[in-house]
Amino acid sequence: MTTKIDLKKELKHLYHPSPKQPVIVEVPPMNYLMVDGKGDPGTSQAFKDAVSSLFPLAYALKFAVKKQQGTDYVVMPLQGLWWIEDMSKFQQASRDDWQWTAMIMQPEYVTAALVEQIRPEVEKKKNPPALAKIRFKSYHEGLAVQLMHIGPFAEEGPNIERMHAFAIQQGYQLHGKHHEIYLSNLERTAPDKLKTVLRQPITQ
Repeated sequence: MTTKIDLKKELKHLYHPSPKQPVIVEVPPMNYLMVDGKGDPGTSQAFKDAVSSLFPLAYALKFAVKKQQGTDYVVMPLQGLWWIEDMSKFQQASRDDWQWTAMIMQPEYVTAALVEQIRPEVEKKKNPPALAKIRFKSYHEGLAVQLMHIGPFAEEGPNIERMHAFAIQQGYQLHGKHHEIYLSNLERTAPDKLKTVLRQPITQ
């Protein structure tokens, strides 16, 4: 019987922080399927295309790894990097000006070669709109502050500010891109129950 690996549980300190108090974590290099774009995630067709393309490839890779290597794992949740040119104005900026990277973390069993092997199969079966834009890349976030946000995305602001203030009080500086990890199924979860990991890279 194949044991299904759930990296969210194995990396619990990175994927299940407390909603009560921000914490400082060290995020190691990880590999991701990534799609870049710009615009309001709520209205951007490019963002919808990215999400609807990332998951078919991620699941195809999961099944390929299980078939080829005998290893089964849980597909990781959608994540997003968000930024504008002047990050000090990010909270006040129009969402239409947001730049983003939509991404799904991949376990060590997935390689760049496997992605290119499986990509044509996904194109043939489902042909998702942004499949050709997906890249496989390592991303090293390093030192970061994070906090669990429970509730609608539109109400993240106070928690983001609380997280930033905590990091600054601890003697750190904010840098890099705002990071969110979407743990809930949007179609099955009430807005007030949504769980989102908020993360911000920091430096000393």
